[in-house]
Amino acid sequence: MSEKITLPLTIPGGQPAAAEVPVGGIAQRTYWQNVWRRIVRDPYTMACAFVLLLITGAALFAPWLGLPDPTQSNSGQRLLPLVSPGHLLGTDELGRDMLSRLIHGGRLSLMMGVTPVLAALLIGGALGLSAGFLGGRTNMLIMRLTDVFYAFPSILLAVAIAGSLGAGTSNALLAITVVFIPPVTRVMESVTTQVRTMDFVEAARASGAGSFTIIRIHILGNVLGPVLVYATVLVSVSIVISAGLSFIGLGASPPAAEWGLMLNTLRESIFLAPLNAVLPGFMIFITSMCFNLISDGLRSAMDVRL
Repeated sequence: MSEKITLPLTIPGGQPAAAEVPVGGIAQRTYWQNVWRRIVRDPYTMACAFVLLLITGAALFAPWLGLPDPTQSNSGQRLLPLVSPGHLLGTDELGRDMLSRLIHGGRLSLMMGVTPVLAALLIGGALGLSAGFLGGRTNMLIMRLTDVFYAFPSILLAVAIAGSLGAGTSNALLAITVVFIPPVTRVMESVTTQVRTMDFVEAARASGAGSFTIIRIHILGNVLGPVLVYATVLVSVSIVISAGLSFIGLGASPPAAEWGLMLNTLRESIFLAPLNAVLPGFMIFITSMCFNLISDGLRSAMDVRL
């Protein structure tokens, strides 16, 4: 049995932790390898990831699943109940296959959920990183500008922007992105400010490392965890907001298959075919809930104190 010694390791988040390193030179798991091990051992996180994988896979490969055309209507088969011949989940108010529309609708709904978050991470992340690392007047200018957007509720701000630009998927994406940039900037600035004052950053600066090197090597690796957790939550919020915009006519337009738009068109049929009418809402709920639970799992896995 090889003798072991204990060495302090610096891990993302700036938290020192003791790790046992064998004298024989056996490599130890890195921080992200340990995070992955905790994630795969969390049954709730893995179950949610499996559900999201099914939804995403079905949406991506929808054209090759042999489903009926989601826009083809049939007035003679309106509001068929679930498990009808040829229509597993019934039909909508125009006789269109519900299963096909739900799966094809996932393509647009997931795209409208993920795209604004990615755009906000690029723009807001760069602004927050600059504000937190540079400080001073740069920090004051950027953060006071983001405070202006906090004066408006996020949903109302998205509705106002989308309404002023006009109905359409691209305008809805732009509206949601604008809404998400301030909170992402705030989170990135807060975490960067904390990491910037830590000893290993000061040591790197004292050794002559440039600002770009410090940001690339020491800052980004430490702020990635909290921002990733927050971004996962924002995806669920983005799906709900985009569905709401489509529901009130500011997002996707008919005859496109989108979960929020489907809720709007089926609301008049809720007393005639209640199960058919709630299916799009169930998809919105289960997808957003899975993203929320995955975010909780990521937060727990990245917390070294656990």
